[in-house]
Amino acid sequence: MGKLMYVVFPILIVFAVLSFDYGMAAAPTPQPKLRWHYYNQTCHLAEVYVRHQVKLLWDNDKSITAKLLRLVYTDCFVTGCDASILLDEGPNPEKKAPQNRGLGGFALIDNIKTVLESRCPGIVSCADILHLATRDAAKMAGAPGYPVFTGRKDGMKSDAASVDLPSPSISWQESLAYFKSRGLDVLDMTTLLGAHTLGQTHCSFILDRLYNFNGTGNSDPSLDATFRDKLRGLCPPKTKKGQHDPLVFLNPESGSNYIFRESYYKRILRNEAVLGIDQQLLYGDDTKEITDEFAAGFEDFRREFAHSMFKMGNIKVLTGNQGEIRRNCRFTNK
Repeated sequence: MGKLMYVVFPILIVFAVLSFDYGMAAAPTPQPKLRWHYYNQTCHLAEVYVRHQVKLLWDNDKSITAKLLRLVYTDCFVTGCDASILLDEGPNPEKKAPQNRGLGGFALIDNIKTVLESRCPGIVSCADILHLATRDAAKMAGAPGYPVFTGRKDGMKSDAASVDLPSPSISWQESLAYFKSRGLDVLDMTTLLGAHTLGQTHCSFILDRLYNFNGTGNSDPSLDATFRDKLRGLCPPKTKKGQHDPLVFLNPESGSNYIFRESYYKRILRNEAVLGIDQQLLYGDDTKEITDEFAAGFEDFRREFAHSMFKMGNIKVLTGNQGEIRRNCRFTNK
């Protein structure tokens, strides 16, 4: 990665100098349209209410962290961070797109919205709730706390046709081009893919790696043979329509505990990544060096994760007179 590492990681040190109440560093100067503690005057305890509801669920269902992380990514990378992924309106909303099969976390967002509407009606947007809840759940799982600047408005439409989320089998070059189209860079991509340190995926997303890589009839040669055989035991080849599509953990070392750790990067170095795009991080000079750095230094990963989550949360946000504050996160205020 050469010069990039000497530029990037000193920035992480600067990012860690000032701490907020979450024990994480001050973020770079945000876009002026969002503010830290935006609701201080209008709903002073909004973030406390969100955190309390997340904790109630997280204590009984640790998988909520992975569900919310995926939900934020799915929302922000399509039409921007406008909570359009939460909408049920229209003949074919975003959540019905094939790429979004298995999304979860909607009930928690509904519960939080109900609480906030009872305390501060019409004040806190669903988009802000989603980002605050995700930050809190990630921190409970071992990720760093980070400031979530708020003031987002909610989008007014949701259409599955707008969902262009890429396949998990793409190359790192294709993935980087996709991230760059959203204003993120190679460090952001390699870091945000680290969210795969917890969570699950359907076998259908990795069958090509296990049985017919690039149409060869063989497995992906980059996949460790012993680990491949374990995955084959969990994911049989698809032989008939309607066949059951099991779930496998993206990081077996985290597994059902849903722990946020650097083991994701260590598995990549051992050729034990579950998703093809994750294993691809070995093949770019920059992505390989970042992977090495994060595998060796958990705190480096934590600091950059906070930074990249902050950046992602600013993608095409609606503020001011744009959008609305939904009364119900599943429906616009018609």
